[in-house]
Amino acid sequence: MVTVTGLGAISSLMITSCLAVLTHSVLTTYLDAPGPSPAGICSSVVQPYGYSCEEHTVTTKDGYILSVQRIPHGKRGSKISGQPVLLQHGVLMDGLTWLLNPPDQSLAYVLAESGFDVWIPNTRGTHFSRAHTSLQPTDPAYWNWSWDELAAYDLPAVFGYVHGQTGQKINYVGHSQGTLMALASFSQGKLMDTVRSAALLSPIAYLSHMSSAIGQLAAKAFVGEVTNWLGIAEFNPKGQAVAKFLKALCANPGIDCYDLMTSFTGKNCCLNSSTVELFLRYEPQSSSSKNMVHLAQMVRNGKIEMYNYGNPNDNMKHYGQADPPTYNMSNIPRQLPLFLSYGGQDALSVTKDVELLQDSLKFHEGDELTVQYIDNYAHADFVMGVSAKHTVYDPLIAFFNRH
Repeated sequence: MVTVTGLGAISSLMITSCLAVLTHSVLTTYLDAPGPSPAGICSSVVQPYGYSCEEHTVTTKDGYILSVQRIPHGKRGSKISGQPVLLQHGVLMDGLTWLLNPPDQSLAYVLAESGFDVWIPNTRGTHFSRAHTSLQPTDPAYWNWSWDELAAYDLPAVFGYVHGQTGQKINYVGHSQGTLMALASFSQGKLMDTVRSAALLSPIAYLSHMSSAIGQLAAKAFVGEVTNWLGIAEFNPKGQAVAKFLKALCANPGIDCYDLMTSFTGKNCCLNSSTVELFLRYEPQSSSSKNMVHLAQMVRNGKIEMYNYGNPNDNMKHYGQADPPTYNMSNIPRQLPLFLSYGGQDALSVTKDVELLQDSLKFHEGDELTVQYIDNYAHADFVMGVSAKHTVYDPLIAFFNRH
């Protein structure tokens, strides 16, 4: 195992991406903030910086039509596309996760300038990936999925498409839920024919040690609240039902809602106000209530398992067994090169849980497992931090270049 140490003082799980950046002073602004341009991410965000950008669509086996952006090369140097890199965002976010900072600080542009062919998918239910071959977002059936389906359908569909377009194996970068999707797929032996290596930022597998008090409370309350109170299939962070849920959480004794960014994600060291303002303009995105319940399930029981339908009979119908199947992290092929980067201030991807994941990967030897610990980083710093280029992205690119 290779260990990379962070340099001193040098996104988006549970309800975090939408609620974490809110404070009481910006809640109203947040709910009224405009969304991204309907013209698309390429024309509204990427091309104004002078980068080539292509819009693609990928259809999953269960009918969801996903929007994918491609930045084939940088602005300087060769215009020939290099190795493909797939950037997968976390829960309640979309592909803009990788484009919020200026080009010299955003991972998508940094990779493009380093000679990589960058692909940015948007998971089902987000602003640009709401189409389906037969369902509408207003249909409850449209939202009948959790991260099980993201791992089983979305990720393989995008991997297959990018591999078909480029003819090359793919380097992968995930953040938060984007790491969980990949780990679940890898543990089942999927994607091995098309993945070259994987970098996991704020890796999420085990969640039982999550240190966020408000996150823990949300996880414990979530199953009953979604079905009995919210009563909705779509978890829309911009809706009043979610705002009501947040206010109820904040009313509990011992819950600090003065600074929700810190309360949910930990004390991020390296965000600036302009990035947060851009986040408020474009994000957060919808997910399914079922997905939020599944994430809460992980916090409560400390396991990485498929969605629990609540009783043995329903589980038997779906899985042929009384309990949901487990994703065994020890089954991840040891020959798959992995880069893990996590922070000492992260309240979601906490040190104890990352260490559990590392223990599951103990048979990865030598350069096949690189672990980077950054003492002052929290959950959002990995995708929005102004110092992330030097602290995280340069070592990540060096890892890709070695493999």
